[in-house]
Amino acid sequence: MELAFTPEERAFRNEVRAWIDAHLDPALAAKVLAGLRLSKDEIQGWARTLGRQGWLAYRWPRAFGGPGWSPVQQHLFDEALAEAGAPPILPFGPVMVAPVIMAFGTPEQQQRFLPGIASGDVWWCQGYSEPGSGSDLASLRTRAERDGAHYVVNGQKTWTTLAQHADWIFCLVRTRAEGKPQSGISFLLIDMKSPGVTVRPIRLLDGEYEVNEVWFDNVRVPVDNRIGEENQGWTIAKYLLSHERANIADINRSKRELKRLKRLAQAEGVWDDARLRDQIALLEVDIVALEMLVLRVLAAERSGKPALDIAALLKIRGSEIQQRLTELMLLVAGPMALPYLEPALSGLPVDAADASLAPLAPRYFNMRKTTIYGGSNEIQRNIVAQTLLG
Repeated sequence: MELAFTPEERAFRNEVRAWIDAHLDPALAAKVLAGLRLSKDEIQGWARTLGRQGWLAYRWPRAFGGPGWSPVQQHLFDEALAEAGAPPILPFGPVMVAPVIMAFGTPEQQQRFLPGIASGDVWWCQGYSEPGSGSDLASLRTRAERDGAHYVVNGQKTWTTLAQHADWIFCLVRTRAEGKPQSGISFLLIDMKSPGVTVRPIRLLDGEYEVNEVWFDNVRVPVDNRIGEENQGWTIAKYLLSHERANIADINRSKRELKRLKRLAQAEGVWDDARLRDQIALLEVDIVALEMLVLRVLAAERSGKPALDIAALLKIRGSEIQQRLTELMLLVAGPMALPYLEPALSGLPVDAADASLAPLAPRYFNMRKTTIYGGSNEIQRNIVAQTLLG
């Protein structure tokens, strides 16, 4: 196993870093590195910048308008974005629904939907979870009844991330009640401006309205918006979730946040505390170990060997590391982590928002979700056990 990058890969990384330095607003990067809230315009503006370069679709093959990068190049690109403090690439469009459209969509659907995703102009959200249907996703109850050239959709989705900004939602709906629950699900693309779609924000512990309820009341969806065959949705859902779970690991952003944790400890004057340093060191060892696991996958793919199917394992370890990072930050910052400090920051220049001042309690609360969404870690451990033990 060779984990060193080739001269060509190192040259590629330097090229990407130079481009990011030239196009990323330093004030925006400072907000990201300080953990401050980003607006819709800031997130989508950066997505469109990447889209104009052809890099928002950085995981796509050339046949669908992507750069055709190797898995190693994709990793290096993601690493460079995280190091520079670039806003996150929201995965719902380019990372989640786009591969589904490529794999299961018709040529007409690919031509219709992929360009808007690649440009960053169309904002997508995910309609999977429902009240009572989270980890047991196959029990979903949102119905889609065929009416000529349309489906009539009724039901509710919940915990729908950033649905208040979304133009489109990809949804799992029930199209058949008989038989196994998994065999009666279809995959629909729904315009959020359709009559009968209602979005109700949910206020979270961190004070944000990141997630929403989405209600469908006799929403008419063209049959042409169905991806794959009717009742094939469970197969598509599993395909999409494998992309989501690997993405949740987010090792490069954990590396960035580890640096922030160290800066925070130094700023708060607790860096010399031996017990704290032990905890940071243990966390850093786990981050390095997870990175080595990711690089093993990349090395296998580069050499033509079968890729390791470790999406569930990456999801487990990556999400737990993200939580431990916020726990240590909260411990280090003490009272300075409290949410009430955020209004005081709003009138300051961004470069004055030192890491020690940024409100960390909201981030801690928000990261409680990482071991739940994308399939709870308890479910992922069952998947790992079944894979290893049969």
